[in-house]
Amino acid sequence: MLRSPRGGARCGSYRDAVTTRASSTLQEAVVGVLAGAATLATAFLLAAVTHLSNPVVAVGSLLIDLAPPGVKTVVIALFGTGDKLFLIVLLGVVILALSVVVGILQLRREPLGLLLLLIVAFIATLASATRAGATVLSIVPPVAGAIVGCLVLRAAARRLTTWRATQAPEAPAGRAGLARRSFLQYSGLTAAASIAGLVVGGVVSGAGTAASAVRRAIQLPAPASPAPPVPAAADLAIDGLTPYLVPNGQFYRIDTALVVPTVDAEKWSLRITGMVENEVTITFAELLALPLQERIITLTCVSQEIGGDLIGNARWLGYPIRELLARARPTAGADMVLSTSVDGFTAGTPLQVLQDPARDSLLAVGMNGQPLPLEHGFPVRMVVPGLYGYVSATKWVVELKVTTFAKDQGYWTPRGWSALGPVKLSSRIDTPTNGISVSAGRVVVAGVAWAQHTGISRVQLRVDDGPWQDAALAELVTVDSWLQWSYVWQATAGQHRLTVRATDANGLVQTAAYADPAPNGSTGLHSITVQVA
Repeated sequence: MLRSPRGGARCGSYRDAVTTRASSTLQEAVVGVLAGAATLATAFLLAAVTHLSNPVVAVGSLLIDLAPPGVKTVVIALFGTGDKLFLIVLLGVVILALSVVVGILQLRREPLGLLLLLIVAFIATLASATRAGATVLSIVPPVAGAIVGCLVLRAAARRLTTWRATQAPEAPAGRAGLARRSFLQYSGLTAAASIAGLVVGGVVSGAGTAASAVRRAIQLPAPASPAPPVPAAADLAIDGLTPYLVPNGQFYRIDTALVVPTVDAEKWSLRITGMVENEVTITFAELLALPLQERIITLTCVSQEIGGDLIGNARWLGYPIRELLARARPTAGADMVLSTSVDGFTAGTPLQVLQDPARDSLLAVGMNGQPLPLEHGFPVRMVVPGLYGYVSATKWVVELKVTTFAKDQGYWTPRGWSALGPVKLSSRIDTPTNGISVSAGRVVVAGVAWAQHTGISRVQLRVDDGPWQDAALAELVTVDSWLQWSYVWQATAGQHRLTVRATDANGLVQTAAYADPAPNGSTGLHSITVQVA
């Protein structure tokens, strides 16, 4: 069959038009990306040099603050301890998309591109000005970035417009090459300058590296009151079973800090303020000079799903918070301590819990024999047994305000979470894992159970709908830490469901009623499915 010449011409013209339009859109997107990169590089470099808040981090932190509790729960459920990386990647994608839109609008609907860039810059400025520790100078990086970004946007758009004009049939010969070269040279130089600014800013702001060096140089004193040794019978060393003491590098991290705060230990101090007779201030050196205690304590996040891994057990070194509160002498009527992090996070902890002589609530400086890792609160954090971290485990802590629940609220309470967060009795199967296939015969089932500040007295396993069978318990080290358990199952062919439950030292049996983590911790029994060949 012969193709119509006129039809072929129409198809060719249409393809040419589509190609031209796509090329034009790409050029406009490049203009916007150049403006966005220049804005970021300028703000990032200035923030690094002046030691002010990075606007991108400020915006990310603001988004975390504004996110509804349900969003936090969903993100943590989906990404776990990778929630910060997810948000950073999401911010990068949004910034890139906005930059592209800025370029397209500026070339097609001037000055809408400039207007959108200024709107985004205003949001970054607002976020920077409202972060913890913000000063008048905090707005300098985003404002300077916006100015540079606007100048780059207008200059790049002008060069692209000139290049396009020279491509018209009536344009003077030879002008197209010069205009094209001018646009490409400007684009290349701007991109190179932006990359250089980001790299230099990263080098200058390498406070995390400096803080790591300071941390490594710190020699922790020997505890005046060491933790009991962990007997061999406390750690069953079963393949797939979480170790009794979780290594620092494997310990879960959930907090509101998009970027790990870097705190100079030599400049760190803690203030005890509020409803006290004597305000107390203590430095890091003074804290290390006190008779420190070493305790094995399990921490868990309120966002922990049934069977989840937002829990860990470690050996903590610190000073009893109750002793510092005794120096301050809380006044009558006080019932809460509002702890504040260097990044502005707050947690409301019952004063009675922190004063309890039977509960080792610590101002911790060490974790598993080392100074606290940066991401776990270096130089100082709170560790309180028996309470979820959102009401007790403030990292990078700088203030303890003695107050009341009627006057003050922690970070998560106005966001829908309960003011009190006692850890709930729970248990988990670590091995075998859900959905795995095993061979018939002897199968070791193992996991952990916890009832912090109470202790575990019994763990039972059920196969399908059969009777509950007692599991073997590892040796108890402390009621403030979890307990390992194991059960030898004689597996038969087919698909089976394994369910675990625990009983605490007071005889309370773990409930089978399911509840979401919000507003005060999940409940239910952990079950897995196993295929037996």
